[in-house]
Parts: sequence; structure tokens; C-alpha cells
Amino acid sequence: MAVRNLSNQPIQRILVRGVNWIGDAVMTTPALAALRSYYPQAEIVMLANPLVAELFQSHPSIDRVMVYDKKGSHQGLVGLWRITKELRVEHFDAAFLLQNAIEAAVIALFSGIPRRAGYTTDGRRLLLNYPVPVTAADKRLHHTDYYLGLLAQLGIEGGQGRLCLACTKAEQQWAQSILQSDNVIAINPGAAYGSAKRWFPERFAEVGDLLAKRYDARILLTGGPGEVEMGRDISAAMHCQPLNMIGKTSVREMMSLLANSRLLVTNDSGPMHVAAAFSTPIVAVFGPTDHTTTCPASKNVKIVRKQVDCAPCLLRECPTDHRCMTEITATDVISAACQLLDDSG
Repeated sequence: MAVRNLSNQPIQRILVRGVNWIGDAVMTTPALAALRSYYPQAEIVMLANPLVAELFQSHPSIDRVMVYDKKGSHQGLVGLWRITKELRVEHFDAAFLLQNAIEAAVIALFSGIPRRAGYTTDGRRLLLNYPVPVTAADKRLHHTDYYLGLLAQLGIEGGQGRLCLACTKAEQQWAQSILQSDNVIAINPGAAYGSAKRWFPERFAEVGDLLAKRYDARILLTGGPGEVEMGRDISAAMHCQPLNMIGKTSVREMMSLLANSRLLVTNDSGPMHVAAAFSTPIVAVFGPTDHTTTCPASKNVKIVRKQVDCAPCLLRECPTDHRCMTEITATDVISAACQLLDDSG
């Protein structure tokens, strides 16, 4: 099936339906830059859940953010109707659906948006008038290329292909006042997708202690509200006293802390991609997930993983012995971190 070219259409007001996870959202930023480059005069509005919406405040490719809160004002069928009414009055010329769900296409259709473009995932082919088929090869692409490929098949190319996030001057100043050092090593021990992606707190603690001593660095712990207990466990296990900010920051505060860190040691997670967008060096521990599609799209990255027969399984919880993670030692991670820190001076 030939893909209809959207690049020659008169478009002044664009809705982008964002994806639902922080990490995935960061990986859409090269596609957003391409959209901005191709339509420099258009208003580009991001529709996203509250966390992702926060990520895109003050973003150079986005003019405005609209929040789609399915746990609040847009809950249920009444909420779905409410969001379509809110969008209908905006009179968008086109919708680019980066989210793969059929719901995104339903909202765009009932919002009266005349040009609806997206991948033909989740049975939504008939709801799109600019459908882009997904091949097996597309599914093997790194996520940044997957989103760029959607636009390229519609005739829209541009941008520089790099991850991009932005902090305000006030946010940067806040981070510096919290960190009180320019020699900070961040540790992100959590991962939202599931327990299988999480390396072990006691090993993160061992890594933190050694790096703090070797590089005379301050250790920062980052993470979300669901990882508070993990942060306490790591703090208690460490000999040095880390700055434990797990569960204490907003998305934008987390962004500014990682932007001002010298290194991040992390699981495959949203903060990993946030750090990549700020070119913060990263040591990323990969177990059940596929590093070829979701590794940090940045330079100065070390992937630590083991070749085991069952990985990548892409499961949320390990059904066996978690060998993809147990075989990764603290020494493995420390070695990767030292290489990056020594190379950066």
C-alpha cells in the first residue's frame, strides 16, 4: 500500500498525540524536531498524559501542551467525550499520532481533525486517512528511528536527529542549589515497566560507595514515588551519605538534576533517556529488555548486559531465576563507570 504524502498539504495547526511513557516520549524528540523543521511557522500542540506533558513544557519543538488526564477530568467515556470537545474548538489541520493505540485515532476522528496520520497499529487503519503500515523491520528499529520513519514515509524530514529536552534558567539554578556541587554521580535504581528491569539495590549501593570514594563525588539517588523504599534501602546500605531525592521531585526537577550530573548509573528507564537528552554520560544496566531498540540514543554510553539464553524476554517479571540481572556484578558496572569518568577527565 502506497503511503499518501502529507508534506504538500496546507498545515498551520498541528496536534501531536504523545506517547505515554517518559522514556518513549524522550525518544520521540528527534521526530518532533523534524516536524518543527518542516513546519517552522505552524503551531504545534502536544497532547499527553500529565507526566509526559510536564516533560514537554519549555520544549523548542512544542508551542503548547494540552493535558489528557485519564485518571482525572478525562476519565471514562464522559472524559473521552470531554477531550474531543476541547480539541474540536482548536480547529487543528492535522494530527500526528505517535501513540500506537486505537484510542488516539478515535480522539482525532471525533475531534474533527481532517488529516490524521499514524502507524496502522491496534486495528486503527480505517480511522486514519494518512495511514502508514508497520513492517517487521520497523518493529526492530531503535525507537527514535521508528518515530522518524513515520514522518519520513509521509514526506516529512528534517531536524538533526538528536534527542532534545530543555530546562529553564530557574530550573537549572534550583538544581545547582540542591546539588551544591558540580561533581555529582546520579544513581537511578528503579524502572517503571516492572521488577524484571531492576538491578539490585545492594549492588547499586556498592557502586555508589566506590565511585564516591574514587572520584570524591557526591552521590545522588533519583526515582519516582513508587521507589521510595528502594531509596531508603540503598541509603541505609551505603557507607557514604547520598543525596536521596527519590520520590521528592517533579518530572522537571528530575530533568534539571540529571542535566547537572556528571554521570548516571541506571536501569533501562525513563530517567536514562532524560539523561541522554542532556548528553550526561550513562552506564545502563540491561537485562530483559532489548538494548538494540531502547538503548540511550547518545554518545558516552556504556551498556552493561550479559549474554544469557532467555534475554531479551521483554517480560515485566522474571518467571525463572533473573539470571540476566544476577550475573551482572557491581564490578561490571564500576568498570564501565570508571571508563566514562576517566575519559571525561
